[in-house]
Amino acid sequence: TYKGETPFLAKPATTEETAALVRLCNEYGVAITPQGGNTGLVDAGTPHGEICVSMQRMNAVRALDAFNNSLVIEAGAPLVVAQQAADDAQRLFPLSLGSEGTATIGGLISTNAGGVAVLRYGMMRDLILGLEVVVLPNGDIWNGLSGLRKNNTGYDLKHLFAGAEGTLGIITAATLKLFPKVQRASAWVTCTTASDVVKLLAMVRDHAGDTVTSFEIIPANAVAMVQADVPDTRDPLPSDLPWRVLIEVSMSRAEHARDVLEGALASAYESELVQDAVIAESVAQAESFWHIRETIPLSKRAYGTALNQDISVPVSRIPEFIDACNAAVLEKVPSAEFVIFGHVGDGNLHYSVCEPASAERPVLRGQDEAIFRIIYDQVMSFDGSISAEHGVGRLKRDELERIRPKAATEMMRAIKHALDPNKIMNPGRVINS
Repeated sequence: TYKGETPFLAKPATTEETAALVRLCNEYGVAITPQGGNTGLVDAGTPHGEICVSMQRMNAVRALDAFNNSLVIEAGAPLVVAQQAADDAQRLFPLSLGSEGTATIGGLISTNAGGVAVLRYGMMRDLILGLEVVVLPNGDIWNGLSGLRKNNTGYDLKHLFAGAEGTLGIITAATLKLFPKVQRASAWVTCTTASDVVKLLAMVRDHAGDTVTSFEIIPANAVAMVQADVPDTRDPLPSDLPWRVLIEVSMSRAEHARDVLEGALASAYESELVQDAVIAESVAQAESFWHIRETIPLSKRAYGTALNQDISVPVSRIPEFIDACNAAVLEKVPSAEFVIFGHVGDGNLHYSVCEPASAERPVLRGQDEAIFRIIYDQVMSFDGSISAEHGVGRLKRDELERIRPKAATEMMRAIKHALDPNKIMNPGRVINS
């Protein structure tokens, strides 16, 4: 989607090399775009004339403290490296998303990534204990890699960089939270309405509390799309009903997780919130459920056009938002189709307006700005966010400045000017400086 250009690619292997590069660039007024796994979706890590600084050579696991439940890892390491290091120590690093084989720790922090386990473990910002960052015009290194969970000594600086998308400094390493390993029970459920899905979430949480790890809403047309596009996939519960839900509960013992999930689904069935359900009998069956969910973004290529948005609204208002936003888009483009899926547990929907490749007169692509404006306005009318977990980058920068409170914009601009007065750190992303 995004094509950029760079006069120079730098690949530092150490924090000191990164700092030396920043000092040199600041001296000569040369702008920098840090890049991790290049999996971003908002045009934040694609250089547009800046020097591209790839962090992929900085990929080491520096330390793991199983008793402190902490892991120190460099920014260029892919997410799977952190997951595997934790697993080898009989611990869990819970962040999980479709690009985990390529997306890097630094990029995930810079975009404050979410994924499928936010309901229980939070966003990437919630999984950071400390950071090491190259900051300030002189390339100072801030070593804040302490694994402390209590450190009340002033501003919480590490959270400045989570979601900053490289505009305040270059993250070189992080101390991440680890958790006890858990056993999972997964279920695939059919529901009649989005309202039933939201009520089902409340009922499952009443039974399972914070052991509900994931709660994903999937439309029937997305399942059909995956079946048509991805070999050897099938709907676990073929049905004419419009909604599927993928639920995961995790506990220390698998049988406990399964018992709790069975009890929750039995109550939901009696309340007619669930029409049918199947609980995975094996890890392989659970993985087949997740395979459908995770291949939805790729399978949208079957459409001629898909205009995609990553938004969030309060969980309780999801059904109302879907109805209102769909109606508003259809007023503009009566032929539009929708693929709406995502993380109901945290209110994050991946909202796609689609047009079949077979459309005789394609109309969506020429109206993308108008359609995005409709979606943004609907999201804001529901007290939502137009960027839930993919970041801001250049894609949503100007729109956010339009809708964000002026005081918030001015505070962000003041922080940017204080840490990057010469505007060399990923300029033009997140905020116009």
